[in-house]
Amino acid sequence: MKVLTRLYILVFFMVLCNCSSKDSDEVEQHENLTMSAITEFSANEQTQYVSVVSNLDWSASTTADWISVSPSSGENSGTLYITVQPNETATIRTGVVSVIGGSISRALTISQAAGAESSGLNPNLAPSENFDLSTWKLSIPDDQGNGTASTITVSEINQGYQNSAYFYTAADGGMVFKCPVAGFTTSTNTSYTRVELREMLRGTNTSIGTQGVNGNNWVFGTAPAADINAAAAYDGEMNATLAVNHVTTTGSNSHVGRVIIGQIHANDDEPIRLYYRKLPNNTLGSIYFAHEPTDGNGDEQWHEMIGSRSNNIANPEDGIALNEVFSYTIKVIGDSLTCTIKREGKADVIKTIDMVNSGFNVGGQYMYFKAGLYQANNTGNDDDYVQATFYELNKSHTVN
Repeated sequence: MKVLTRLYILVFFMVLCNCSSKDSDEVEQHENLTMSAITEFSANEQTQYVSVVSNLDWSASTTADWISVSPSSGENSGTLYITVQPNETATIRTGVVSVIGGSISRALTISQAAGAESSGLNPNLAPSENFDLSTWKLSIPDDQGNGTASTITVSEINQGYQNSAYFYTAADGGMVFKCPVAGFTTSTNTSYTRVELREMLRGTNTSIGTQGVNGNNWVFGTAPAADINAAAAYDGEMNATLAVNHVTTTGSNSHVGRVIIGQIHANDDEPIRLYYRKLPNNTLGSIYFAHEPTDGNGDEQWHEMIGSRSNNIANPEDGIALNEVFSYTIKVIGDSLTCTIKREGKADVIKTIDMVNSGFNVGGQYMYFKAGLYQANNTGNDDDYVQATFYELNKSHTVN
């Protein structure tokens, strides 16, 4: 009996030890704290986010007065938003964001591009004094007296024109376009407002008509010889550097958050309309463009460059945030149209399409560039708006 009792006691202690060992294994936890890496910010005020992957309580902080983080603490995995204030100096600046959890400390070095002083833009000057607007006119959504949008002529815009509601110089010297949902449109053929520049190759020579194959417009290099000789120029390239600051957050699912930032317009159709779109729940936006052939030459085509034009897309991979500076180039040589998106430190995104069968190379078709904001949402709240700041805008053509 004593032997049996000892045996029961031995078994009891073995079971107890095994349970204690198992419980100890379950309680033991390896600390984990990692972050996705973003390091480069534009010179403007900008917010980007990093993903924090962790099984710890953590805190985030920075000693740089131009950087802020939100939230300042969290638990387990989450999202950390990093905001930089505008860099008004001519030099690149760096700062550190620290995230600490348990015994782990992570440091993320933030680099912000140099500000406006390096671009030569002066915040005390009107847009026409910082940019060559000698061959542009402007449309704004105010009533010009007949129920259509107002036109600021080439002459007027180059006499120091600014408008605090729609078109003005920013604190960093950039050229601001701001376009509300509500307002007057340029004609009965559109229901969308715009604060947009329209190319006017005639400059201030109003003896030349606005429309037609003439000294105010250009044609494709594959147009008939008579049209090439009659036009102001043929083929063309437009380059712009900008940041989209705000997009609409109200309106229908198919309209919200989208805006046209550059175009080539023909008689009635557009060889290209370049869109930026950021959906309300996303922090990053997409870039895509439409190619609209003339009547009888096929359906409108859509070409995605960064992200998607979908109404329900999640954050597009490698998308463009609000206030992030990027550049676009729209270039036409003959029937070849190329759109390029450029961002500092990233590979260019390039899309070329063949327009030989689009109907723009026939007699009578004329072209002009457009830049700024063409509102692509007419379903949002009246006071909702889009805004962009341009830091470069130039164009060129082949002249006869």
